[in-house]
Amino acid sequence: MTETTSQPIPSQSKRNMFQQLELDVRLLGMIGAFVILCIGFNILTDGRFLSPRNLFNLTIQTVSVAIMATGMVFVIVMRHIDLSVGGVLAVSSAVMALVQTKFLPTYLGLGFDHPLTWIITIAIGLSIGTLIGAFQGWLIGYQSVPAFIVTLGGFLVWRNYGWLFTSGQTIGPLDKNFLVLGGVSGTMGEAMSWTIGVVAVAISLWAMVSSRRGRIQHGFPAKPAWAEGIVMGIVTCAILGFVWILNSYDIPSRKLQRMFEAKGEVMPEGLEVGYGLPISVLILIATAIVMTVVARRTRLGRYIFATGGNPDAADLSGINTRLLTVKVFAIMGFLCALSAVVASARLQNHTNDIGTLDELRVIAAAVIGGTALAGGAGTIYGAILGALVMQSLQSGMAMVGVDAPLQNIVVGSVLVFAVWLDIQYRKRLGAKI
Repeated sequence: MTETTSQPIPSQSKRNMFQQLELDVRLLGMIGAFVILCIGFNILTDGRFLSPRNLFNLTIQTVSVAIMATGMVFVIVMRHIDLSVGGVLAVSSAVMALVQTKFLPTYLGLGFDHPLTWIITIAIGLSIGTLIGAFQGWLIGYQSVPAFIVTLGGFLVWRNYGWLFTSGQTIGPLDKNFLVLGGVSGTMGEAMSWTIGVVAVAISLWAMVSSRRGRIQHGFPAKPAWAEGIVMGIVTCAILGFVWILNSYDIPSRKLQRMFEAKGEVMPEGLEVGYGLPISVLILIATAIVMTVVARRTRLGRYIFATGGNPDAADLSGINTRLLTVKVFAIMGFLCALSAVVASARLQNHTNDIGTLDELRVIAAAVIGGTALAGGAGTIYGAILGALVMQSLQSGMAMVGVDAPLQNIVVGSVLVFAVWLDIQYRKRLGAKI
């Protein structure tokens, strides 16, 4: 009989400050890369890259891709891919442009600036995008056609349907109420932007306090109080700093003067008024919140990540993976149509090349943001940060004077490099486990 001796359980090694803050290392790496990118381009452009004007434009240019990137997270997590997002955006934009310029005035007598014009237009556009996405999901889920083939076909089909609908012509101008959703034409102003910022800070702090209280009540480990305070300070500075940057971009004096003249008023001499938060950015924030809640707090989100982690186990556990595929692609189609609203409103018309190469940008944003091509892992905030990195890269190269072909070469190289980093990170994580 062998004698056994009890060994003391090794105490948990003391965690460093970053471990106690429980910050995502990959997220910190992305933020660090983004900061270095911005500083580098700011030096090369003699301070123009980080000017309020460029940061404002960079923000509204990112919105369309970022909205679709949140949906691409679900698609890639499910181990699929969607190459048709630019085409779905284009056909949705074409339909909405024709609805508000031809259909509503001709058949319902609703002209521009009618309060129902923009509502009906957006409702029809979102319905078109959702139906296209659901149809593609049905082909993938119930007909077992690979997502790559279905969406590659959609890449060719949907954009050219949009071209046929409009005969390849630019459709515009668009309804003024519709244009409010696109950027410069619709902003909240300085006072309202600060109010929204303060409310956002209050909600964020309340959410973090509630989460900490819940973890303690249920016996789960919680961050030290000082760590929670640092995270709250970072969140507060980030939100209010973002509002301050957008408020710093002043409306041009001539445009401001015309706005006063339209009201029959005289502009005070020396008056400076900032644009504030664009409504399109608020749409992106609302989309991010909803998608994050779906991913973390709903049965649909749990099913999506469970299926992506192990499709066979999910199928055996009773999850209807076919219907789930339809739902995921329907969500993707809805978000493509929502992006079409923002993109066409920002451009103030529908153009034949709207959404061109958005497939590359959206997939790259999701992958750079940490979504694993192997499935089962991804975050909404990571995809949005990835979209911001992509847009910053393109905007900075354009300001420096890099030709468009070379810009695409750099973007493609960054995408490959991001996937390589993801593979290396997961290999090391698996080795540690």
